[in-house]
Amino acid sequence: MQSDNRFFEDLAKMMNGLAGTMAGVGREAESNAREKFKSWIGGFDFVSREEFEAVKAMAAAARDEVAALKAELAAQKDPGHAPTSYDEPTAAAKPASKPRGKK
Repeated sequence: MQSDNRFFEDLAKMMNGLAGTMAGVGREAESNAREKFKSWIGGFDFVSREEFEAVKAMAAAARDEVAALKAELAAQKDPGHAPTSYDEPTAAAKPASKPRGKK
């Protein structure tokens, strides 16, 4: 036995509309939270992965160039000895340690 009760039909429509509205509010809140988080994180001066990889490649290239220049310089100074990456740096190349004093 079904009854035609207009009250329950209207209530079901209203609840269905409310569910859709709440889903939209949830999506909007998530979008706003993401935007706030991005702006907050952006203040920390983080770098992107692409920037990091580019600088890492530049540093590797600079190390290779320095090693080649060191080998060339050593070959000019002493033609019989070409340094390897395992050679110890000279005393002039080592940084001086800071004297420890009493505070």
